[in-house]
Amino acid sequence: QVQLVESGGGLVQPGGSLTLSCTASGTIWSVGPMAWYRQSPGRQRGLVATVGHKFTNYTDPVKGRFTIFREHGENTMYLQMNDLRPDATAVYYCHAVIWRGERLPPAHDWGQGTQVTVST
Repeated sequence: QVQLVESGGGLVQPGGSLTLSCTASGTIWSVGPMAWYRQSPGRQRGLVATVGHKFTNYTDPVKGRFTIFREHGENTMYLQMNDLRPDATAVYYCHAVIWRGERLPPAHDWGQGTQVTVST
């Protein structure tokens, strides 16, 4: 069994910062690319940023303000969010491609989500 657990969400004022974290645990042989998605009320879940072992990608709305990174050799990913705006209010979900065994196909796993609210 594999679990992805997010933390770090909360209430922040516009212009403020938050750092989210996501840790994968359980029966893991290898963790591939990890990503953050977000979903605000009435909208579909959308990609925020992705991190692999040698790359990072950001969607245009967060470029220059958000930083995604992972600890080398660890199954933990972070999203540092600066200059937050009200439109960043959403539930943020962790996603990871995880191999549970050397000979098993990879699976796509999701965390339970963490709420981020940007408001005065």
